[in-house]
Amino acid sequence: MSYLYLTVLFPLIGFILLAAGRNNLPEKVAAIIGAGSVGLSALFALIAGLDFVNNGSVATTQHLWTWFNVGGLAPGFSLHLDGLSLLMMGMVTGVGFLIHIFATWYMRGEEDFARFFSYFNLFVTSMLLLVLGDNLALLFLGWEGVGLCSYLLIGYYYQNPANGFAAIKAFTVTRVGDVFLLIALFLIYQQFGTLNIAEVVAAAPTVLAESSSIAIWTALMLFLGAAGKSAQIPLQTWLADAMAGPTPVSALIHAATMVTAGVYLCCRMFSVFEQAPEVMAFISITGAVTLLVAGFAALVQTDIKRILAYSTMSQLGYMFMAVGAEAYQAGLFHMLTHAFFKALLFLSSGAVILAYHHEQNIFKMGGLFHKNKFLFACFAIGGGALAAIPFITIGFFSKDAILGAVWVKGQAVAVYDCLYWTGVAGAFLTSIYTFRLIWVVFFGKENTPYHEIKGVTYWGPLAILAVLSTGLAYVLKAPVTNILNAAKIPAFNVPEALEHGMHSAEYTAVGIALAGLVIGVILFAFAYSAVKAFAKTSLGAGLVNICRNALGFDALYDIVFVKPYLLIAKILGRDPIDGLWLVLPALVKGGNSFTSSRQTGSLREYASSMAFGTVVLLMILVVIQVVGK
Repeated sequence: MSYLYLTVLFPLIGFILLAAGRNNLPEKVAAIIGAGSVGLSALFALIAGLDFVNNGSVATTQHLWTWFNVGGLAPGFSLHLDGLSLLMMGMVTGVGFLIHIFATWYMRGEEDFARFFSYFNLFVTSMLLLVLGDNLALLFLGWEGVGLCSYLLIGYYYQNPANGFAAIKAFTVTRVGDVFLLIALFLIYQQFGTLNIAEVVAAAPTVLAESSSIAIWTALMLFLGAAGKSAQIPLQTWLADAMAGPTPVSALIHAATMVTAGVYLCCRMFSVFEQAPEVMAFISITGAVTLLVAGFAALVQTDIKRILAYSTMSQLGYMFMAVGAEAYQAGLFHMLTHAFFKALLFLSSGAVILAYHHEQNIFKMGGLFHKNKFLFACFAIGGGALAAIPFITIGFFSKDAILGAVWVKGQAVAVYDCLYWTGVAGAFLTSIYTFRLIWVVFFGKENTPYHEIKGVTYWGPLAILAVLSTGLAYVLKAPVTNILNAAKIPAFNVPEALEHGMHSAEYTAVGIALAGLVIGVILFAFAYSAVKAFAKTSLGAGLVNICRNALGFDALYDIVFVKPYLLIAKILGRDPIDGLWLVLPALVKGGNSFTSSRQTGSLREYASSMAFGTVVLLMILVVIQVVGK
């Protein structure tokens, strides 16, 4: 436990050294500092984890110092280690280290190499603070840190204005969620008098009355904060545009760090959510709608990274379905397995992009199976896990557990039965677009010359992640369950009478996913000419356009939010309030001009004015007298 702070300290030191050295550091030195600091963090995370398990998996807190003390609010800069934070810490440092190793190969020769790794290290530091912080104030510090780093890394190629706009969009949309989270923190402190996570979780059933307005609003604000980070509707529009950053950035954001923060928050604060069953149902509905929208969007994308981005959004939808169904452990296990196979897919896509001279359009690639069978194997394993191919991939064991739990929940609450079928439909779409991606890239016509790629820092991380994405990784299921039980994360209890039905529901989901794979084979391997012909019809073109734009959320937000904001900014740019105050000096100036113009020096005009004024005064007096009577 005494080593816990080192997991955060090493990447922080790496950030400081890289930020201070910047362009003065040789590329190899920057690579060693960047990847080595996260490697040391992973090593000490392992040591801390072993100590934790050997000491009976008892939660412990390492208090470093008091952060601040204002009006009785004195959150500590304290690191809390229990089963859930251990799971997250292992995922962040382990998968993050592999991504860092790959990045030393991928970013070779890039301008500002050290700047890239300084941001990368700060990203890992912030995420570790988020998952290890023992109070919501420290969690929020890490929360904002990953938001800042996502902005810096998405806009890494800032010379292209489009990349800068993508970074601003991600920063702005996630900040909306952050405002909701901050409101939740205010509500929690008001009700509990503390921001200590363990105290809040323990006291929630007694402090918050079930289905009370304060419980509903607190849970809703927490979830909307989580939805911003984890790209759930209505705060999902930033995720696909985040592909503007280098591919290792996409892997780190989508696999090990930022997008998993929302799932972690919901599972960590489970007792608060359970006091608001209405919000729990809303969480599952949101996840189901998100996974379906993302599935349709991924079906027609042509950018290899955007396909994977929408698949991430879809898989996060499954995790939130699990949270809403109270199957927290199933959602967290899928989060872990998703980190493995999604990191594998993104890093493999980065290798494909370099092999095709930075080309990202899958229809400008093709024929890669004959050039690089190792990459094909990586994509086949990662894609199989994404599509949850039964038994041989780890995705099967995690995704189907979620669908089974949702089905069980649906036997008591009707809405979850509909959500189960929505999840099955999402699995069907996942199989189709996954096969489309692999077929076009590896077996389509070669349209861009292939460039040979090699290096242990390229194939090493991919090989490790490939193994972790197979069914062999199922051995992690039991230890993950044990440490989550030790952390008192509720297990999903299946009534004995429903066990057979749950397994049938899981097999049904598998069957429909495999049917989607068959449909994908038919459509893209044998009948692709018919697909292209349909896409050229007015109906087909319209559907493709709607799906490619993810059902038009960006256009809707542009009308509802962006344009009114720009109009208001334009009006305020002219400062109407300041202009209003200018009316008074204008009146004075006008009066002065009028009276000055009357100073003509003519006695006749003066006498006439005086007579006119006297008449007016007399008339006023007469009116007053009449009204007075």
